[in-house]
Amino acid sequence: MSETETASEIAEWRAAHERVCALVESVDPARLEQRVPACPDWTARDLLSHVVGLGADVLDGDEPDDHNDEWTQAQVDARRDRTAAELVAEWRGLADGLEGWMREHGTRPLNDVVIHEQDLRSALGAPGARDTEGLAIVRERRAVKFRDAAPDDSILLVGDTWSSGPADATTRVRASDFDLARALVSRRTADQLRAWTETGDVTPYLDAFAGLGPLPERPLPE
Repeated sequence: MSETETASEIAEWRAAHERVCALVESVDPARLEQRVPACPDWTARDLLSHVVGLGADVLDGDEPDDHNDEWTQAQVDARRDRTAAELVAEWRGLADGLEGWMREHGTRPLNDVVIHEQDLRSALGAPGARDTEGLAIVRERRAVKFRDAAPDDSILLVGDTWSSGPADATTRVRASDFDLARALVSRRTADQLRAWTETGDVTPYLDAFAGLGPLPERPLPE
């Protein structure tokens, strides 16, 4: 990746970071105790704790390849007694260091903030940032992972302006660019994916869509 591309992706990370901080600061702290439909074991404040904790762990060199549940839960548990304002302050204090880290090691943290920004917006009923360049980057990254995990390359994903897959694929799934981005990060149900299937059968590809965890049983409020 060129220095220009890296700088652009870091700028997208910073923009998402600031949107999340502003969103958290704009709501009554009591609302942050609501459960997050995409991460039902966590409240919105827990989700913020994970996002902040991930940044801290990355800078400390503590980042397992699999981002396992024990690691992410430890981030939440360590910040159990912190207020939303304290979490935002911690994350802002990490931002410059994370930008420097990304210049040296790559922009992987962009994935986490983009995905969880939408999870948080869903929980708080505050839609937005659905057509950012950051979301487009993460969608493309996850499409590569999806194809690596799929049983074959006979599926075409078709959005409003974006598509992925061979034109002659036997299975064709059509939805909005945003819905496909969320589907590729395991945020759409199997029934939704089946409803969007124009030709063929999406069932053999459901495990590939579940690359970041089990698909939700009910549609998320997005």
